[in-house]
Amino acid sequence: MSLRLSVVVSLMLLASCASPAPKAPMAVTPPHASSAGGVATSANDNLNATAWAQTAIEHDLIFLQTYRDAQSRLLAALHDKHWDALPKDDRKAPIDGLKPAVVLDIDETVLDNSPYQARLIRSGGEFNEADWAAWCKEGKARALPGAVAFTQFAANQGIAVIYVTNRAKDLDQATLANLRSAGLPVSGPEAFLGLGTYVKGCEQIGSQKSCRRQLISRHYRVLMQFGDQIGDFVSVVANNVGGRRQAMAPYLGWVGRRWFVLPNPTYGSWEPALFNNNWAAPRQQRRREKIKSLRYQ
Repeated sequence: MSLRLSVVVSLMLLASCASPAPKAPMAVTPPHASSAGGVATSANDNLNATAWAQTAIEHDLIFLQTYRDAQSRLLAALHDKHWDALPKDDRKAPIDGLKPAVVLDIDETVLDNSPYQARLIRSGGEFNEADWAAWCKEGKARALPGAVAFTQFAANQGIAVIYVTNRAKDLDQATLANLRSAGLPVSGPEAFLGLGTYVKGCEQIGSQKSCRRQLISRHYRVLMQFGDQIGDFVSVVANNVGGRRQAMAPYLGWVGRRWFVLPNPTYGSWEPALFNNNWAAPRQQRRREKIKSLRYQ
């Protein structure tokens, strides 16, 4: 579909609605994809989300306030020798004497991939691994507001900055180069733990990050974690609305103290939770299921 035709169709659809379209943008984990990129259920579904991420000052202010708040708490966490931000199931070694670290997701946590989402809107396409890898190799993703200042502050305090991402492991060099060019500190090869990282004695399930958190736990006391998906913090057994809430319930007291959650309306495992994770369903069927999930009171 041409850009002009896509815009005309989008305007016609928007004009036909008396109220704002429901937010049901992108998904993070189709059967073949990781949370590195989103899947556009339709160009119109993702338009508002991507436009907000790129243009709304509110988006930038949320990121700034989150990273600034975390920075104001970081030294207290560093000096509290009992402080740890890993879930109980991921802590595999006692924290005594371990080096301090902060753990961050990459995409939509420290790097902004909204241009990739904008390209999907323009083309009317959906996420695919080849185009996503090509975008990553361009190395053009910008740092999100507040991320550089926070990570540099942590590094200057002798705190390791570790990126746990569902970008494929073979994208490590391109991603590390992008992080450096954006001003984010990279301390060495162990700073990047991508999808496919081998962890002895731990079986990785899909794109879950538990094994990599366990690997970190053997060498570091984790002061804080940052991400845009709850899977960046804890394993989700059942990816449905109830299961996701249940996974977070024991750790609600950690949010804003040990765990810092950032907004991402463009994609996420929250979306397939609304259509029973059935990526084989046609796009319109997935959209109908998302509309069914809305509440009107």
